Amino acid sequence: MPAVPPQPGLQANGTPTPATASTNAPAPAPAPSEPRRTAFAEGIDRLRHAATTEPGRLRIIGAFLAALVIAFGAVTAWQTTDRAAAADDVLNKSQPLSSAAADIYRSLADANTAASSGFLAGGQETATSRDRYEKDIDKAAAGLVKAAANSDPDSPAAATVTKLNRLLPEYKGLVERARTYNRQGFPVGGAYLRYANEKMQNEMLPAAEDLYTSENERLRSDYDDATPYPWAAIALGVVVLAALAWAQHRNYRRTNRVMNHGLVAATATATVVLLWLVVGHTVARAGLNDSYDHGVRSLNVLHDARIASLKARGNENLTLVARGAETVTVKDADGVEQTRDAYDYDFQKDMKTLGAGLAEAAKLADDSDGEKPVTAAQGNMTEWQKRHGAARDEDDNGNYEAALNRVIGPENATGECFDSVDDNLATAIGHEEAEFEQAAGDGLDAMTGLPVGAAVLAVLGAAGAVLGIGRRLSEYR
Repeated sequence: MPAVPPQPGLQANGTPTPATASTNAPAPAPAPSEPRRTAFAEGIDRLRHAATTEPGRLRIIGAFLAALVIAFGAVTAWQTTDRAAAADDVLNKSQPLSSAAADIYRSLADANTAASSGFLAGGQETATSRDRYEKDIDKAAAGLVKAAANSDPDSPAAATVTKLNRLLPEYKGLVERARTYNRQGFPVGGAYLRYANEKMQNEMLPAAEDLYTSENERLRSDYDDATPYPWAAIALGVVVLAALAWAQHRNYRRTNRVMNHGLVAATATATVVLLWLVVGHTVARAGLNDSYDHGVRSLNVLHDARIASLKARGNENLTLVARGAETVTVKDADGVEQTRDAYDYDFQKDMKTLGAGLAEAAKLADDSDGEKPVTAAQGNMTEWQKRHGAARDEDDNGNYEAALNRVIGPENATGECFDSVDDNLATAIGHEEAEFEQAAGDGLDAMTGLPVGAAVLAVLGAAGAVLGIGRRLSEYR
């Protein structure tokens, strides 16, 4: 009997074929896909692969050297720009404002002195005395306008200027009342003048001194910003030269060529920038330090001495105005209490301050032109004290007119000595200001062009480094 062919998918005995069993089995799970790599990781791989070949290494070295030189130039330009700006502030802003604040103080003190001198003259007040008072008031007002324009709105200096602007017209009003009553012969005029003096001594001059102190602190801050060495730029410059030296040594070891013109040019520009930076800033620092040691310090002492002389003169005049109405109790060297005239007591303190200031100014004077007016002022002060003693003797003996003549008289009066002290101190201040401007100007000039020059040379140095490495790369093409 013929054989029956097996059906598809079945064996002869009727069991399913293996193929059919495989077909009916579940499909295997797909293999998990690998995570997509980031561009940064791929870049690292390419960089790592490039570093295995000499051309790749050269490209990395060239990019690194160029970036390093550019960074050196940028840091140098940044630090020298800051120091040059601070040096410019020292010369053209903070020191002039400090002197302007001292002039405000001096103008107020001198106005107070002129007012008391005019009061002593009574109805015979001279036009010169009146004009001096008015000029001092106008100068103080102009100085306050300048100080207000250069002060930050919310700063202590701005608050001080506002206070002085409020007190100045009040003081002027008291002085005018004192003069009016004095011309009419009313004793109350003296009381108004003493009240005006108290407002000046207790409110206005302390406020002006605060303004002077704050401007000096700003000046000191500008010096602190201008004089420190730019260590970050100097350190980076040393690193740049070391990296360029290493690159050239590496080039020599692989090619036996002594020089690579591009790398040599980059080294030369970096060396020029580093030397310019160190030498230029050293010269600038020396000039600025000299301007402070032989300019600002002397100016501060001379301003203080001039202010002391003005206060002494005002107290000397008020001694005669008050005629013993104001007293103070003090102890002598033995501890015994004594009653002294308050204004004469303050005069003696002011003269001690003046003497100490002149002695210090003489020590700080570094040439004959600065020393001569200080020495002359010391002689004037000694004579002033002698004449003041004679005036006090006359007043203590009841000779008021004789005492008055020795203070404001036309000849051999203490006023002559005061004027001589003031004139000599003004001469000394003018000399020290010129020395300051010269030294600070030299310091500022030493940094002229350094920020721009450093930036330009850094770009040229980076280009030289790239070209030098590019020359080596061309040998592999």
